[in-house]
Amino acid sequence: MPNDDELFGVVTEHNGGNHVRVQCEDGKNRMGRIPGRMKYRTWINEGDVVIIEPWDWQDEKGNIEWRYTGQDADQLRREGHIQ
Repeated sequence: MPNDDELFGVVTEHNGGNHVRVQCEDGKNRMGRIPGRMKYRTWINEGDVVIIEPWDWQDEKGNIEWRYTGQDADQLRREGHIQ
């Protein structure tokens, strides 16, 4: 589950490299950066549910902190955490 400064989001577009476009639960569309620790270990595709932490100095960008598997995302939808 996300911390106070993190949000659920759904990846809408893969922009190449380590950048993705994420539709966040607060209604904003942010540019997400995949950190190096996740880049080659966790493949992030369009439609994946992620946790994003918006940057303090640029709210329209953020770091991807976690990617949920398909089963975990379905569980979050059933519990009403995401749509």
